[in-house]
Amino acid sequence: MKALVLAEKPSVAKEIARVLGCTAKQKSYMEGPGYVVTWALGHLVTLAEPEDYDPKYRTWNLEDLPLLPAKMNLKVMKETSHQFRAVSQLCKRSDIGELIIATDAGREGELVARWIMELVSWRKPVKRLWISSQTDGAIKEGFKKLRPGKEYDALYASAVCRAEADWLIGLNITRALTSKYNAQLAAGRVQTPTLAMLMEREKEIADFQSKPFWTVAASFGAFQAQWREKDDHDGRVWDREQADRIAAKAGAAGTAKVVKLRTAERSEPHPQAYDLTELQRDANKRLGFSAKQTSNVLQKLYEAHKLVTYPRTDSRYLSSDMVPTLKGRLESVAVGPYASLARKLLRSPLSVTKRIVDDSKVTDHHAIIPTEQFVNLSALSSDERRLYDLIVRRFIALFYGPYRFDETSVTLEAGGEKFYAKGKTEKDAGWKEVYQGSAAASLDDDDDETEDGAARATGDKTPAQLLPALAIGQSLAVKSAGVKELRTLPPARYTEASLLSRMEKHGLGTPATRADIIEKLLSTDTIERVRNSLVPTGKGKQLLELVVDELRSPELTARWESELERIARGQGDPAAFMRGIREQTKKWIAEVKAETKEYKPHNLTNSSCPECGKRMLEVKGKRGKSLQCPDRECGYRRSAEPVLLNKRCPQCHKKMELHDGKAGKYAQCRPCNVIEMLGDKDGGRMNRREQQKLVQQFSDNTPLTNSLADKLKAALEKKGD
Repeated sequence: MKALVLAEKPSVAKEIARVLGCTAKQKSYMEGPGYVVTWALGHLVTLAEPEDYDPKYRTWNLEDLPLLPAKMNLKVMKETSHQFRAVSQLCKRSDIGELIIATDAGREGELVARWIMELVSWRKPVKRLWISSQTDGAIKEGFKKLRPGKEYDALYASAVCRAEADWLIGLNITRALTSKYNAQLAAGRVQTPTLAMLMEREKEIADFQSKPFWTVAASFGAFQAQWREKDDHDGRVWDREQADRIAAKAGAAGTAKVVKLRTAERSEPHPQAYDLTELQRDANKRLGFSAKQTSNVLQKLYEAHKLVTYPRTDSRYLSSDMVPTLKGRLESVAVGPYASLARKLLRSPLSVTKRIVDDSKVTDHHAIIPTEQFVNLSALSSDERRLYDLIVRRFIALFYGPYRFDETSVTLEAGGEKFYAKGKTEKDAGWKEVYQGSAAASLDDDDDETEDGAARATGDKTPAQLLPALAIGQSLAVKSAGVKELRTLPPARYTEASLLSRMEKHGLGTPATRADIIEKLLSTDTIERVRNSLVPTGKGKQLLELVVDELRSPELTARWESELERIARGQGDPAAFMRGIREQTKKWIAEVKAETKEYKPHNLTNSSCPECGKRMLEVKGKRGKSLQCPDRECGYRRSAEPVLLNKRCPQCHKKMELHDGKAGKYAQCRPCNVIEMLGDKDGGRMNRREQQKLVQQFSDNTPLTNSLADKLKAALEKKGD
C-alpha cells in the first residue's frame, strides 16, 4: 500500500516528491514506490456562499439578515475545482492506504487539508508532517517522525471556529451596512477594531493643541549640559521669562562646580530572534517594506530558496533540540559579508542562554532563523537579499556578547541652577559589531511609535557626546548659556511597524493574518498610505460612525483571539464559542437595522452615470482611479481618466474622449459637448482589445495613401530641381 501525501502548493509538493523518490510525474501528482504526492492550490474548499443555501440570497436585502445557517456547509472552489477532482480520485485509489498531511504547519494549513478530507469523505488513517523548514534534511527527518493526525484535531477545531466566525460576522455586518446605506461598506471581526485604533489616533491628533516650551543649555567648551529642575525633571520650561532668568543666572555666574559625578558600567543584551511580527516591524522601519511585502518575500526565502525556517511564527525562542544544529547553521551563512562574523563564533563553543533557547516559550514553531541550506546570495532578488540580511545578522547576533559601555553622568551647579550631562564610552561592541556598516546598523534608534498617544516635543533630544575627565568639586568656565524655543507635537500617525505593534499588544489577529488585515483595509478604501503613515479615509471615518459600538472594541476581538488559542490547545469549547458568535451577530444586525444615521459618500464627483444619471464616485484601485455608480443595482463603472482618441472635434479640433454608453461606443468633446457615435451596433461595453482597436482606427498615425505619397514625391522632386 502507498501513502498519499497532500502538500499545500505545487512547489512544495515537487520538493517532497524529489526527496521521497517520486519520479513518475503526472499532471496533478507525482508517484514513487511508496508514495503518491499531490497538492492543493492554497484552498480547494471553502465555506458555502449565502446563495448556495438559497438562491434568493444572491440579492442583498436587509430583511433577510442575519444569515445564520444551522450547519455551515462546504463547497469546492470553482477556480481550482480541477485539482480537487484530481485529489478526490487519488483518495479513492485502492492502493492508497493512508494520508499524510503535508500542508503548512499551522492553523490555516490544517484547515486546507481537513476540509478536503471532509468533502472526499476520507476514512483511512491520517498522519501529520510537521516541519519548520523545507530543506531535504528537514523533510527526511519529518517523515521519520510523522505524528498521528488526531494530535491536531484541536488545531483544526480552532481553524474552523475562526473561519466560521469571520463568515458570520463579516458577511452579515457587511451585507447589513451595504444594504442599509446603499454603499460598499465592509466590516469585520479584526479589521474594524484595527480601523478604530487608527481613527482614535486621528482624533488625538485633531484635538491636540501645540504649546511652546523652552530649554536652557550651558556650554562648557568640550561639552554641553541641559538645565533640569531636579534629577527626574524633563528640562522643559513653560514660561519664557523663567527660562531667560535661568540662563542669565548661569551666564552671570561665570563658573560652574561639579557637584555630582557618577560612572557606571552598562550593558545591553543582544536582541532576540525574530518572530513574524517583529520581522515585519523591522523590515518596515529599516527597508520600507509593507507587512504584506515582508510576508511574500519571506515565503519565497522559506519555500523557493529554503534559506529560512517556517515564517508564520509568534515565538522568538528556539527549542532545546535545535542546539546541536546551531553551528551547522552558522557554517552555512558564513559567506560574503557574514563570513568573518560567523567564523569568529565557530572558533569556540557557542554561548546558548535562556534568552535564545527556552522550550516553555516555543509554541507551534520556533523563531525565524537561517537553515543549514547552502547560501548563494547572487541567486536572491534585491528584496530577498535585504530581508535575508536582517534575518542572518539577527541570528549571528544571538551568540555575540552584550554591548558594554561606561556611562558617566555629571551634575553641575552654576548660579544656583543645576545642569546635567551624560557621556558614553564604549568598552565592548559585543553584538553591535554584527551591525556595523549594515542597513540595520541603527537598531537602538528610538521608536516614534508613541503608542499611548503622548505628546512629543520637537528637538528636545541631546546628541551623544564625549565628556572630559572630571572630578567632584572641579570648577569649569561657563562659556555661554542660552535659551531654545521648542513646541510640543501631537502623537505620530501609525506606520505599519507601529500598527503591527499595537495589533499585537491588543491581541488583534495573528502573526499570519495581520498583514492581510492591513491590506484589506487599504483595498476597501477605508484607509490609505500617506508617505509612510496609515490614515483613515473619509469612507473609513463614516464606516466607524455607522458600525455597532462593540465591533470597534479591540478588547472584544482580543478575547475571541485568546479563546481561539485556547481551543487550539485543547482547552476551549468550540461549540460555546460559536454560540457566542451567533448571538453577537443577531444582536449587531438588530442594531444596524434600528440605526437612524445617514451615509454621505466622501468621494462624490460631478460626473453623472450614463446609465441612471446619479453622481458617480471616484474609487482608487490597483489599476488606478475609476468612476463607479453609487447604485449597486446599476453597477456602471469606467476609468476616471478617459481614453483620448486622435479623432478631432469638428468645432474646436481638440482630441475627443472615448466613452461607452447604452447606445454603444461614442467619441465626445467635453468642452463643446459634441458627440459622435463610433458604429458599435451591438451596444455592448468594450473590452481593452476593442478599445485599443478604436484608438488605432482614429489615430493620426494612419498609413499614407498612394495619392498623398505621390504628391509628396512630386513636391520633393520639384524642390530638387
